[in-house]
Amino acid sequence: MSSPDIPALARAANEARGLAMDAVAACHSGHLGLPLGAAEIGAALYGAFLRVDPADPAWPNRDRFVLSAGHGSMFAYGWLHLAGFDVSLEDVKAFRKLHSKTPGHPEFGETPGVEATTGPLGQGTGNLVGMAISAKMAAARFNTPEHTVFDHLIVGLAGDGCLQEGVSQEAASLAGRLGLDNLVMLYDSNDVTLDAMASKTQNEDTAARYAACNWEVVTLRDGHDIAAILGALDAARASRNGKPKLIVCKTTIAKGIPEVAGTSKGHGEGGVKFVPAARKALGLPEAAFHVSAETRAYFAARKAAQGAARAAWQATFAAWSKANPDKAALLAKGLAGDHGSAESLLAAIPEMGSNKHATRASGELVLNAAAAASPLVVSGSADLHGSTKNYLKDMGDFDVATPAGRNLYFGIREHAMGAILNGMAYHGILKGSGATFLTFSDYLRPSIRLAALARLQVFYIFTHDSVGVGEDGPTHQPVETVASLRCIPNLDVVRPADAEETAAAYAHAIARKDGPVALILSRQNLPSMDALPASVRRQGALRGAYVVRKETAALERILVATGSELQHALAAADQLGAGTRVVSMPCMELFSRQPKAYRDEVLPPACAKRVSLEAGSTLPWARIVGSQGVALGIDRFGLSAPGDTVMRELGMTAEAVVAAAR
Repeated sequence: MSSPDIPALARAANEARGLAMDAVAACHSGHLGLPLGAAEIGAALYGAFLRVDPADPAWPNRDRFVLSAGHGSMFAYGWLHLAGFDVSLEDVKAFRKLHSKTPGHPEFGETPGVEATTGPLGQGTGNLVGMAISAKMAAARFNTPEHTVFDHLIVGLAGDGCLQEGVSQEAASLAGRLGLDNLVMLYDSNDVTLDAMASKTQNEDTAARYAACNWEVVTLRDGHDIAAILGALDAARASRNGKPKLIVCKTTIAKGIPEVAGTSKGHGEGGVKFVPAARKALGLPEAAFHVSAETRAYFAARKAAQGAARAAWQATFAAWSKANPDKAALLAKGLAGDHGSAESLLAAIPEMGSNKHATRASGELVLNAAAAASPLVVSGSADLHGSTKNYLKDMGDFDVATPAGRNLYFGIREHAMGAILNGMAYHGILKGSGATFLTFSDYLRPSIRLAALARLQVFYIFTHDSVGVGEDGPTHQPVETVASLRCIPNLDVVRPADAEETAAAYAHAIARKDGPVALILSRQNLPSMDALPASVRRQGALRGAYVVRKETAALERILVATGSELQHALAAADQLGAGTRVVSMPCMELFSRQPKAYRDEVLPPACAKRVSLEAGSTLPWARIVGSQGVALGIDRFGLSAPGDTVMRELGMTAEAVVAAAR
């Protein structure tokens, strides 16, 4: 809006304050500080700046807004309601109630207009970077000289808590290096954290820190000046100078409740007891959840204008689609989250033949073949491409001058890598993946958890999967890590035993639409299971578990193994006789989703004599082996020695399996 109606926006800001006060007071929980302190920021964003269409929240060229400081969720809900998204006044009144559209922290997929699941502080700052990368990649792939279909901004709001979290600095550093000038982050700088004034825990110059990371920084001494906020936002949209933008807004937390404003007591619901007086001072009527007719009319007119802007884009998009049918078909697949079925991807991956590849080396061959067949798959590594083997050959590197590149260099920034991958998934076109050593997966665990919670299309490539790493010693030998990843609901953890199982693992990771996948790959070489056709291994792995050696006499016992330990189970079966069955179980989660008939076929309930073998924590295997079985594993930290030596020392051998079985 070239001439925004500042009085109308100021009125809306105070009414948004009233909605936040009333919602938090009604449920006796929540956070008042940010919704009240950043009300003018919300008015500027939703009342005049953001290019969105509340009637079509999934419009592909919309600006994305992420509330990184997710505890201030009533900021989001209040403004989404006023702006005309499908968030009714009844939804606002149901704040934090069971099954409402307005949960305690914003959740992607639960509330129209919420672009990311935020709450854990700092995550949103990384999500913004991922969205900005994805937007750059999309523009490079789909825009043509004749038609621009992608030119949107990525906008976020963060507070001191977000910027104190280490993930935000990792993300900021990479964003500056990559020149993400389509990214604008507003910093709600109110000098307060939950426990105390911010000076208790920080004294750095945040503006200088971001400037040092190649960000363009603007400081607004009055973060409640709507015209100044809009001026800074408009300038940020117009600037394409190779720098992300930070707009520092000096605000008063809990503005509108004088008793707690500007103090740490204003952060949460501490000001609720002063709400009646505060509402009166703001000029709001006694009735709660008030929105004036004037504000309704203002946003109705704005919504109509936003719909007209989207319609104009739709005309451009239609012309582009007609002129570029191949690009249009590819974009449609990306927007639908369709990166190929597991079967089509496997058809594109050549069979490996007899080999002794480490599964990370098999993965390199598999990923390159799959990426050739699925052009919106991108891959990155936390400074470990040479070890994780996930570089996409001849597909270019994403950088300032090469935004169509498909390889991302994340640097030594695992936590940011996870949050950035989530941001790419939220953006909704590309299928992102990232790699590091398995033992470092804990650095990005909060992001993995959120990916699983939000059912995001992300996959992780974790190599050096066990004590088989050897001489690097216990610091680099994961023993508890696979088990801990299996504890995350909706995360598929796949630990393949050979090259063909690895092919299936990648095919599943790329094809899965309803959640993330963690691939667990070995550094050491592993023998291929040549006794079984490649197709049997691939199809079996896609079902999570399958019989790799069937008993030739009455079934006496079942040996179950995964990854590099499957070879030992097969060797043990040679000694244990004809009544022994061997099962490969690369993915417990996939297996648990199979029909009961198939699960009982692989693991007959009548056979209670079971032994499992995995070079890691035995905890997850209790449900597989049952009360009469034995879970062999490693429930201690590892050792520094050659990998084979460590495996033997810690009992990962065929002999140990035989002894347990007998």
